[in-house]
Amino acid sequence: MRPKVDEEKCTGCGICVNLCPKTFKIGEDGKAEVIGEDTCGKECDCQAAKDSCPVQAITLEE
Repeated sequence: MRPKVDEEKCTGCGICVNLCPKTFKIGEDGKAEVIGEDTCGKECDCQAAKDSCPVQAITLEE
């Protein structure tokens, strides 16, 4: 699965970064961005990051 962050929805809370620091980071604009698409299922539970996002800014694509 490949995670995507909707920058319009993202509030930059950082929950995804705390859960998956090798997949997400907070960019210079204060919003989350994907830095490691290939970490889902290996080093990161991307579904948990998606489910934990308070504004549903993360989606997962096959």
